[in-house]
Parts: sequence; C-alpha cells; structure tokens
Amino acid sequence: MAKAFVFPGQGSQAVGMGVELKAGFAAAREVFEEVDEALGQNLSRLMAEGPIETLTLTENAQPALMAVSLATLRVLEKEGGLALPAKVAFVAGHSLGEYSALAAAGTFTIAETARLLRLRGQAMQSAVPVGVGAMAAMLGLDLAVAEEVAAEAAQGEVCSPANDNAPGQVVLSGHKTAIERAIEIAKGKGGRRSVLLPVSAPFHCALMQPAAEAMASALEKATLRPPAVPLVANVTAQPTAEPTVIRRQLVEQVTGRVRWRECVLTMKEHDVDTLVELGAGKVLSGLARRIDPAVNGVACGTPAEVEAVLKLL
Repeated sequence: MAKAFVFPGQGSQAVGMGVELKAGFAAAREVFEEVDEALGQNLSRLMAEGPIETLTLTENAQPALMAVSLATLRVLEKEGGLALPAKVAFVAGHSLGEYSALAAAGTFTIAETARLLRLRGQAMQSAVPVGVGAMAAMLGLDLAVAEEVAAEAAQGEVCSPANDNAPGQVVLSGHKTAIERAIEIAKGKGGRRSVLLPVSAPFHCALMQPAAEAMASALEKATLRPPAVPLVANVTAQPTAEPTVIRRQLVEQVTGRVRWRECVLTMKEHDVDTLVELGAGKVLSGLARRIDPAVNGVACGTPAEVEAVLKLL
C-alpha cells in the first residue's frame, strides 16, 4: 500500500507552531529564515510569540502554515534521508495547503511559494469588503443536501459549497445574508447544526473572482516545474503533474470548491492507505478516517511526530 503527504489549510494556525522544530533542527531554522527573507518580515517571530489575531490575518496565516509544513518536510529529508518520490505516491493540500504540497514536490521554491501565498492572502482579503461575506459549516449534511440548501438560500446572491471536507461536513460560502438564510434552511433538512466560521472573507466562491484574477497574473509570471510526485488537485480531485494544468487549477481553486473528501477517496483508489499530514494541527489526519475508515491519518509537526513518521516510512 502507498502513502501520501497532505498539507493543512487555514484554521490550523496556532501561536507556537513550529517552535520545537526550529529549536531542534537546523533544517527547520533554514526554512523559517528563507520565508522571513522572502517576505521581508519576521514571520517566524510572529508564529512563535503571536498575537494570534495578527497571525490569523490571511496574509500571515497562509505563508506561516506553509513554512511549518515545509520545515517539517526538510527535517524528514535531512534527518531521516527521506526522498519524496521513493516514499510517497501523491501530494495534496487543503486550499492554501495545495501550495505547500507543490513546494514539497519541487514545483515552486519555498521563497516563491511564500510570496505567492502572501499575495493570495492579500488578494482574498481585499476581494470582498469586511462584513459582506461569510462562511458556515453545515454539520450533518452531505454535499447533495448542502447544495440544495445553498440554492434555496441564494435568492439572487452568492451561496455555494466551498469545502466538501468529509461526509456530514460541508462548508458554504457567499454573501453573509445568504449564508444566514442557509443556516435557517439547513435546520429543516436534517442538519445537526450550522456554525458561522470566524473567517475574514468568503473563500472559495464566486465573490473571490478579483483574487482569482490577481493570482492568474502572478502565476503567469511564476516558474512551475513538474512535481516530483503527482498532485491531487482541489478543484478536480484528480492527479496531475503537468505545470500548465497546475497553473490553471490554482487560479480556478480561488473561486472553486475544495473537493477534499473526493481527493482522499481518489488517493484511496490508487492504493493509498496512509495520509501523513505535514505541519501544524491535525485537521486533515482527523478527517481521513471519517472519509474512509480504511485510510489512516498521521500528524507530523513536532520532533516526536517526525521520529514516529520516519519509523513508519
């Protein structure tokens, strides 16, 4: 059976993430220094000391989460002699994590990934005025029912599934008024509960079109190399290793749905039985078994977890 490396998205950030890795491994320190230099900002200090409100700003959270993921990978490579193509069949990442996955597979350099994510965060934040958009998790609803709820709630506004995370966990995104209507409608369609998410913008919906245009321009100038292993893309839930396709899909991803449940099932169909989540938090490793009990999720973001993963691999 095969393994895949997966990379977390926004929401996994926490003050103190990466601190143990930085203290314990020169390879991790080098990654944090490279990201700081690329951004002209002491992002690693913000990650270590906070405040959480500043770290959570989209333009900071996105490159910070990538930095922790890539620092973890570098430690696996330097300390354990890990060679990505020899041990891993696929990479995949949730939303911004797709950029981390591509950096891990060598499509982008770490410095270029940091700059792209800084731009992506700024573009997504500025695409919609604060308070106009919202996102809500529809707990207990599968995708088909969530789509019905969104269609009924839209009433001429934007309201659509943004993340299909796992069975019974779909996130809607769009105009705040439409999302509030969706929360009420979901109650009558068997939803367990619906939760407004503490996000600063309505990600992965049509309201993000200005951000998609900004990323199209930035990615046109970026150098993309073929990934060392195929990427299972958010917008198609299918593997690809073609740079021109990846460039297009990264643009589509800004307004498109993160098809995470399907991504995991695709990897399972290709004989993947273990997802190793590199970086902060344990969101994706937690979702793995909910998507398919035969898929094992393993978190890897601390020195102890690195040691355990090297034994596993």
